Amino acid sequence: MCALAALCGLTSCSDFLEIKSQSEIVLEDFWNEKADVDNIVAGCYSALQGDGVMRRMMVWGEFRSENVMAGQNINDDANLENVLKENITAINAYTTWDGFYNIINRCNTVIKYAPQVAERDPGYTESELKATIAEVSAIRDLCYFYLIRTFRDVPYSTVAFTDDDQTMDLPATPFNAVLDSLILDLESVKGDAIQRYPETKPLYQTGRITQDAIHALLCELYLWRQDYDNCIKYADMVIDSKKKLYEEKRNQNSSSGYGQSSQSTLNSRMNGYPLVNSLMSSGYFGNTYTEVFVQGNSQETVFELLFDKSSAGNTMLGNSAAGAFYGNASVLKGLVGPSTAVTEDIAKTSSRTIFADRNKMVDARLYENVNSSAEAICKFVHQGVLINATQSTNVSASYSTKYGHAKISNVDHYYNSSSWVIYRLSDIMLLKAEAICQKMRDGSDDEINAYNQPLLEQAFSLVNAVNKRSVCETTLVDTLVAGDYLTKAQMEELVLQERQRELMFEGKRWYDLVRRSMRDGNTQVLSSAAQKRDGVNGQFIQNFFQKMDAIFWPYNNDEMKVNRNLVQNPSFGSGENSSYEKTK
Repeated sequence: MCALAALCGLTSCSDFLEIKSQSEIVLEDFWNEKADVDNIVAGCYSALQGDGVMRRMMVWGEFRSENVMAGQNINDDANLENVLKENITAINAYTTWDGFYNIINRCNTVIKYAPQVAERDPGYTESELKATIAEVSAIRDLCYFYLIRTFRDVPYSTVAFTDDDQTMDLPATPFNAVLDSLILDLESVKGDAIQRYPETKPLYQTGRITQDAIHALLCELYLWRQDYDNCIKYADMVIDSKKKLYEEKRNQNSSSGYGQSSQSTLNSRMNGYPLVNSLMSSGYFGNTYTEVFVQGNSQETVFELLFDKSSAGNTMLGNSAAGAFYGNASVLKGLVGPSTAVTEDIAKTSSRTIFADRNKMVDARLYENVNSSAEAICKFVHQGVLINATQSTNVSASYSTKYGHAKISNVDHYYNSSSWVIYRLSDIMLLKAEAICQKMRDGSDDEINAYNQPLLEQAFSLVNAVNKRSVCETTLVDTLVAGDYLTKAQMEELVLQERQRELMFEGKRWYDLVRRSMRDGNTQVLSSAAQKRDGVNGQFIQNFFQKMDAIFWPYNNDEMKVNRNLVQNPSFGSGENSSYEKTK
């Protein structure tokens, strides 16, 4: 009974559950018809959108990287302040994971009871049942993927906990064992997932799990598993699907998305990949930002969390995590801002370390990621950005209004409707490029060069496509030069840099550095990046990250109290605290 009440605890913009009080709910009475299943599935998505889960997606995936530094009113969140200083302990609130396990248990419960509903409800077909199981399996696997990338080894179960008497103190399952289980699970259900939602439900196409979303997740899972052929296989499935959708939209003379792009523009600017064209009109850029993050449901997007777009909808879910962390209409900047490493790089005209030098050409992401005049994050904060490159020697940007913020009954309400993108096409293209790099051979003799050359060309074409779409030149004069990247190491570094430029502040950077460390078997690249962070002791960072354990997070003390089978990450101590005794 308690478990079902927990399942129904969160609600979303349009898929609210009208539920009985906890004392009236009985599991056997609830699972009777397809609508019951649909309501719990909707609750899984609303739980993903919840402020606690969203904040951890951002903090875990981004805030230990060199992309961010403390912003305005950071003293209001001492736990976040300690994360930014790399002063993370087992009592830090951002080490809690209950939000993710809540979603996992919701999904496990659907998988347990949905077949029972199909037997009772003749309107719930076998194909619909299979599609439901595929959908919630992918949501569950996505949650576990966040957990293992953050904590490495975590308790893993596909059993629904619906009885208070069930044993929950599971030992942590090793990283690779969980990773293998996630892959096997998705491989078993991928064919049952919905390929495309009807046009009458356009937001479902990117706001819910589809077959493309499962393929995207498999692409990244295989990359972490260092199975590069399968990573490339699933990346190609996503790319081919997006190309097919592009052709359909173009043939229909669609008035939205990149259906407006001419085939010649697609070929010249994006190397034939159907990315959203950032060029809005002659000399003006910023369309990618508007379509992907502001409007949402872009045809480049594979899976995203969509938020309420009504500025008056204070009872609806807004992207409050982005509003608090990155900024809103009430503050100059949020709790975090762009780091000095980012802002100084933007100010330079040469010798940049993150953004490429282009002579007179400018990368639109310089403006889409950061409002440099305010030294604040732009992405997810402003409702639009217009880059004026009509005079290439004097490029400038103007920003639309920030998303709003208000206190109602002393409670923060953020009217931020920016989409939180989990996967989009440029991300998948760069994951594929990374996998291609790992198929190359080390060395520089003629045989190795001959073997690597076609792989170098494939990887460069992918990176260059992502890069070129952001170049603020109506007619492209120059882009990245293939001749600058002639070895595996050079191309690998280019891919990592392009991911940083393209996906900045999207909760990806720290995970990219962790994956690189696990693949290299050392923390040199991660440590070098972390030492650029503001507000940390460089020597401490260098020493701390010599240990591979340090790239992951500690288990929270509260988890250590109730689960005696957890063993604390050695980089963060035993987890013991004199204020409690461990359970027996």
